[in-house]
Amino acid sequence: MTVQTQRLALVTGASRGIGRQIALGLLDAGHTVIAVSRTSFDTNGLSSTQKSSIISLNGDVSDHLFIDKLQRQITKDYGTVQILVNAAGVFGPFDLVQNTDPDEWAHTIIIDAIAPYYTARYFLPAMLESKWGRIINLGSAASLHTPGPLYSAYGTAKVALNQLTRQIAAEIAGSGVTANVIHPGEVQSDMWVDIQAKTAALGEAGNNQQVWVDWVEKTGGDDPKKASDLVLKLVSPESDLVNGSFCWIENPLQAPIPSW
Repeated sequence: MTVQTQRLALVTGASRGIGRQIALGLLDAGHTVIAVSRTSFDTNGLSSTQKSSIISLNGDVSDHLFIDKLQRQITKDYGTVQILVNAAGVFGPFDLVQNTDPDEWAHTIIIDAIAPYYTARYFLPAMLESKWGRIINLGSAASLHTPGPLYSAYGTAKVALNQLTRQIAAEIAGSGVTANVIHPGEVQSDMWVDIQAKTAALGEAGNNQQVWVDWVEKTGGDDPKKASDLVLKLVSPESDLVNGSFCWIENPLQAPIPSW
């Protein structure tokens, strides 16, 4: 895919998994990437060109004061972020509501739904001023399925993220800035490993989720590069009119289902 203009991109949760793959995809497409995560971005194996275009910044995206300071620092040192990818996420507690830890449950909502509000809140104004920008939130097909037991925090957070994205999209329609949700696919990521362990710990109570875990393991899951390719598509001119949509990767293991 040809990228006509190189942009300054910010990817949260960029140190590992899908977030890292998206950061690498943006680098390969010629963009400068600010990788934000709790741990530094490992540049081992990267080319000299990639290393010169990656800026690793550490912090907690659940802290709006950190995001405010981050925005000021980036603007001063590097300019306007025009591509914002919210890839940081956790699965949270995997249990019945009455058995969950309240702090862990609330933390899941903060990381998966409120942190993307924080980043949009502080980085959106400059995008609107420059009349171009892309906000891409990593959602989940779980937010579109009929709710099931055990993952109330994750499911609630991803539904909230859908609505937040649609609200932002409605506010910025026609501005040159867009906001969309993507489903990155069924990836054997660190989150999948977390779900696998939590499912096994539940024993028989986790049988329904075990079917999904086994399916992803048997198939090998979706290649995380599919999510990276979808991000590159959304930041390209061909997606200028895509706004407020739930977007699917190409040839996903799970067939796309209706959103809104």
